[in-house]
Amino acid sequence: MTDYGHPLTFGLALDPDADRIGETRRLAKRADDAGLDLLAVQDHAYQAGHLDTWTLITRLSAETERISFLTDVLDLQLRPPTMLAKAAASLGVLAGGRLVLGLGGGTFTDAIAGMGGKRRSRPEMIAYTEESLHVMRAALAGGGVRLLSEQHAIEGYAAGPVPPAPIPLWLGAQKSRMLAVTGRAGDGWISPLNIYVAPDEVPAKQKIIDEAAREAGRDPARIRRAYNVIGAIGPFRGGRGLVGDAGVWTETLTEWAVELGFDTFVFWPVTNHQAQSEVFAAEVVPGVREQVGKIRGQAVSSP
Repeated sequence: MTDYGHPLTFGLALDPDADRIGETRRLAKRADDAGLDLLAVQDHAYQAGHLDTWTLITRLSAETERISFLTDVLDLQLRPPTMLAKAAASLGVLAGGRLVLGLGGGTFTDAIAGMGGKRRSRPEMIAYTEESLHVMRAALAGGGVRLLSEQHAIEGYAAGPVPPAPIPLWLGAQKSRMLAVTGRAGDGWISPLNIYVAPDEVPAKQKIIDEAAREAGRDPARIRRAYNVIGAIGPFRGGRGLVGDAGVWTETLTEWAVELGFDTFVFWPVTNHQAQSEVFAAEVVPGVREQVGKIRGQAVSSP
């Protein structure tokens, strides 16, 4: 059993397709009203039909009241860390801190280069990402930021404003070296979709994160763990991922929380997003909270 004990949070993935903006805005508002914790937006700026993630969440933050936003995940190679920290701090101020920054090193080298980004090797990308996390953490805290390295030439940035609450930096990672960066420098791990990182692959990845954290003098239990879960709730044929009724979803997410160590679940519906998100919020979320609460209570009370 691997349960790091964090409060559970639940989110809904939104489609950044420009042609679906009306539906996306309605989904965001209803998710806010339904009590979900997060709205997650992917970042593939090189997709011609996609809206810019940062612009989209800024608009949606003005149309919602309490729900937070998760960038799932921003491509750091197309968004320099000092400028991204400035944007995040600004949105933190404007939206009352309703932001979790999910960040990724960027794996689509040709697409990044096609937009004018630097063509980096994988080792260079990993070094760039780890340094960027440190740069952003310092910038979000305010004060001066300076870093001259093979990957960065930041000659002196007077950072600010300081957001009203700390903005967590979660790292999207799948392979061992980036998972180790998560352990050393991230506030959280964002796993790819459950069809790309299957549940039986998760323990080995959690182990890499935990060992890297300990080697860096960090407590692994302080690192949040998020799972992007694609699938359908109810009788649905032909879908990938987790498919079953609300009971199946409740039991499965409960197991993934207490056995695999995830504390955050982002739902990616494969059909009828509105109806699926409503069932998720009304039935699955409270069911998982209740079951995990009982299991944790039993674990605490056990001799």
